[in-house]
This record gives sequence, C-alpha cells and structure tokens, in this order.
Amino acid sequence: MKSLYQNYFKKNDNSDPILKTLKNVPIFENLSDKELSDVARLTHERTYKKDEHVFKKLAPAEGMYVILDGEVKITDSDSDTIFATLGSGDFFGELALLDEEPRSASAIATLPARLIGFFRTDLLTLMKRSPELGNKILLNLSRVLGERLRRTNQELAKPSQ
Repeated sequence: MKSLYQNYFKKNDNSDPILKTLKNVPIFENLSDKELSDVARLTHERTYKKDEHVFKKLAPAEGMYVILDGEVKITDSDSDTIFATLGSGDFFGELALLDEEPRSASAIATLPARLIGFFRTDLLTLMKRSPELGNKILLNLSRVLGERLRRTNQELAKPSQ
C-alpha cells in the first residue's frame, strides 16, 4: 500500500546521465538547464564493443562524441601513434562540427563504451531553432579549439630531447 504522506522536500537525484555528462563538457558550458536539455534532445546514444571503431581515419567527419562510460583511444594506424586514451566525460571529434574534412585519426573503443554523438546536422538544426544557443556553442567550440592549438604549439616549440 502506498503511504499517504511523503517527503516532498527530499531531493531526488534522478538526473539524466546524458545531461550530467554534457554539463561538464567545455563546449556546452555556461548553458542554462533548458538549453542543455535542448542539446540533449538532439544527441544520439551509441554503444561500442571492445576493439570496435567509432570512426576510421579518412572517414567522412560528421560530428563529435562524448564518452558516457568506457574507454576510447585516438590513434593513427598508419604510424601506430596513439594520440590519446580517453574515458568517461572526455570528448573528441569536435572539429567535425565545423568542417567536412575527412577524419585525421581513428577512434577505437578499448573497452565496451557508451557514447553520446552530437553531429553537425544537429548543430545546424539548433542554430536555426535558437541562434543565441547556437552562438554560445560555437563560441565555446572556438575556445576549445583555440586552447588545443595553443597547447600543440607549446609542445612543438619545446626543444627536442
């Protein structure tokens, strides 16, 4: 039997794991809860098995991914270079939101992984529906790409050992 009284003041943390994860991605920072919900509605959840490609080098670039759980490595199979090993909360492939150039590396699940995809078509849809929100995301994306470029320049400027 259901009780007659319940604690209406008790906070239930039934928050959506997708919203929680997106909130911590710099591309979506400073968005209101409503704006974040608008973005989340446009995302696509995908699952990958261990050793399954998320995308391959030179494949058409369609969008970015955020890791809900699992692990993904970003690699160049031609040179056997591993650029990064990423885990929960990390994101990759965001340059594809801006251009249609082929992928410059492969992304492979090194553990079973659950990812959120946010694609260029989703961003374009969002920009039509809500130009202000689209601009916020584009400014954040520009900031992220600028920071990555700055760090790459610093790494390249270090004297070789």
